[in-house]
This record gives sequence, C-alpha cells and structure tokens, in this order.
Amino acid sequence: MSVPLTSLSLLRARRRRLADSLGSGIAILPTAPERVRNADTHHPYRWDSHFHYLTEFPEPEAVLVLQGGKKPRSLLFCRPRDPERERWEGRHYGPEQACAQFGMDAAHALSELDELLPTLLAGCETVYSMMGQDETWDRRIQGWLQILRNQVRSGVRAPRQWIDLSDRLGEMRLVKEARELQFMRRAAEISARAHLRAMQATRPGRYEYAVEAELLHEFRVRGATGPAYPSIVAGGENACILHYVDNSARLRDGDLLLIDAACEWQGYAADITRTFPVNGRFSTAQRDLYEVVLAAQQAALGQIKAGKRVSAYHEAALKVLVQGLIDLGLCQGSVEGVLESGEYRRFYMHRTGHWLGRDVHDVGRYVDDEGKPRRLLPGMVLTVEPGLYVGGEEDIPVAFRHTGIRIEDDVVVGEKGHEVITDAVPRTVEEIETWMAQTRRR
Repeated sequence: MSVPLTSLSLLRARRRRLADSLGSGIAILPTAPERVRNADTHHPYRWDSHFHYLTEFPEPEAVLVLQGGKKPRSLLFCRPRDPERERWEGRHYGPEQACAQFGMDAAHALSELDELLPTLLAGCETVYSMMGQDETWDRRIQGWLQILRNQVRSGVRAPRQWIDLSDRLGEMRLVKEARELQFMRRAAEISARAHLRAMQATRPGRYEYAVEAELLHEFRVRGATGPAYPSIVAGGENACILHYVDNSARLRDGDLLLIDAACEWQGYAADITRTFPVNGRFSTAQRDLYEVVLAAQQAALGQIKAGKRVSAYHEAALKVLVQGLIDLGLCQGSVEGVLESGEYRRFYMHRTGHWLGRDVHDVGRYVDDEGKPRRLLPGMVLTVEPGLYVGGEEDIPVAFRHTGIRIEDDVVVGEKGHEVITDAVPRTVEEIETWMAQTRRR
C-alpha cells in the first residue's frame, strides 16, 4: 500500500480550488479502469492522471465526487476491504482508511455509488464530468439524471446543465507547484542517467532492444515506475519514423542512433531525446545536420521565459532549421519562401514541443481566450525538441540520406528565464564524442 506523497493540505487545496469553480454543481471523476492484456492477465495498472492529481489514491475501482457550494465536500467511493481478494492482490484501503489517509470528508463502498449519486445530484445546478472520454460513464451519469427527471412531479429537480470538466482540470495542472517540480526534476535526473548508460552501451552490431534494456534497467534500479511512454531506440533510417517503437534492428557502424526515452517518477514524466553516432564519431554530413538542429534548439530556448507567447519558440527554431536546410542544399530559395511554401515539411513535420507533466503530452490549452497563442507563466513545463528527418529519395545527396536527428530537453519556465532540467546528457558534437570515447575506454 502506498501513501500520498503530496501533503494532505495540498491535496485538499487542489480539491477545494476545483470545488470553488463548480458553483452549486457536483463533479464526478472516476479513476482509470484495469485493462485486460490477455486471458486473466492485466496490463500494469496506472490510475487516471486527473483523478490522481486530486486524490493520489492508487487503487482501481474508485470515484471522486466533489460537491461545490458554500460547504464543499470531497467524497471517495472505493472497493471495500476483502480478506480473500487481498490474499491475491495485496492490501486495499477500504472506505475507512481511504477517508483518513487521503483527507476525504467521507468515503463509501463503490457498490453504494448508484444509490447515493441521484440523491447527491438532486437540486444541484450542474453536473461536471470528463464528457466523451468513456461512453460507459457518460451513460451511467445519464442514467442518474434520468432517475431525477422521472421524479419531477414529486418536486425533485435534476441538474440543468452537464459540463465537461477537462478544460478546468487541464488549466489547474498546467502551472506546476513546487512539489510537482521536485518530482519532475527527479524524473529528469533518472532519465538522464539512463541516456548516459545507453550511450555507453552502444556499439556497432548490438541490437536496438539491447540498448533499450539499458534504459529500462536504469529506470527501475533507481526506483522509477518504468518508462513514461514507449521508448524509441531508432538506428539509421529508423530514426526517420517519428514514433518508431519496434526497436529490433541491428545497429550499424556509421549510422546515428536516436533515443527518445524517459521515465515516470511518482506520476510525473520526463521526455528526453538524444541522437549520437553508433561508433562514437559523427561523419561530416551527420555533423552538419546535427549542428543545424542544435542551433535551432538554442534559438528556441532563447524564447522561453514568462510573458512570451508559446508559439515563439517553435517559430524561432523553424527559421533556423529552414536556413540550415537552404545552406545544405536540401531546400531552395529564401527562408520566407520556404516557410510560405511549406517545403521544409518534407524534413520537419512536427511542432517544437509540448506541455509536460503527469502526462508526457500534458494537458492545458495552447491558446488564450481570444484564440491567440497563450503567454508562458512561471511553473509551466514544456519540451524543446526540434529535429530533421532526411529520407532516401534520389534528389537528396547520398551523404544525407536516411538520417534522422532530434534533440529534446525538458524546460521549466521561470520568472526571468528558464531552467533546463535535462542538461546532464551531452548535447554538443564535442561533448558527445568526448563522453563516448571516455566511457568506452573504461
């Protein structure tokens, strides 16, 4: 059994903040269900990120109900203690322990949910939930509402509105608290160590999955839950497949290896990508492409500080990438012309980053209420990950063909600048070559 890692006062404050936004409404938030892998075996369980942010309750089969109004309340519905089941699965909290351990105002057995929810909903103005994400839960809430509508002649009033909760929770989670940043720095530290281990273990002739095993070893030996997302270990032309996860090819002398991998620590993700030569030395063409991507990342980082639009760092990186493509003969014309025509998308087809937090592609809007790119605030965390992906088409110079490069770091927005929390992994050509040469001599 685990206990909350965040103070109960902070968990209560999160729930109170959300409850205060509900008026006289009620929010219903289930955790994620268990998923069957095959036969009677389940995938490793992971709770819903929104639910865990508000409760840190780790068990499946649980629902949080928040009541707004003048006297907001937090109610948890969870599975009861069952000695026979616990013999197979381990200890459960049960409503009594859950109420005390997680700072709830009340807790009930999950079996009581269908009986109590219509009573709780009667007379409130609005019901809030994660609409459209789980058809089963949408139908269940609709059923409770219908029960109340059927009692209208008895003076019972059903909620008049049903509103999606996702935007409110996304905005709450977007700016990280100090405790959250502490967890994210630890996730970044472990992930950085894993990348260093993987670089040290890379050799021509090894398989991508063997390098992936080095990453997974470092994640687990340092206490992380495991990977925050499927690890990408892509040698040679595989690096041009943006979400390559097969990780089964043999690494070849003279190729680059792109690794996009990071761990989850206490529910928070890191996200790091590095690209380096399998044999420890960049070729001239590889170096030229790599330097363009690195310069683009540096330009992007220069745009990350409080008050800047979230679009500014992508635009800065894109201009550097386009200029580099022109200089290397991979695009023709002026920077403005290539940007307007979209010719660069042949080599760069994604944005330069995304929010990071409990989810690797974390929640929160990218635009403000006027539809413009929102301004960065202290405590936001995002990735900075420009790249170039050069295929094998005949019009591409041979030296550049089948080369994929991405450099990705995790960045915390500060009051006057930013903090790169994944700086421990070598990034420049010289740093990479020096580090790989030194570690291989050991």
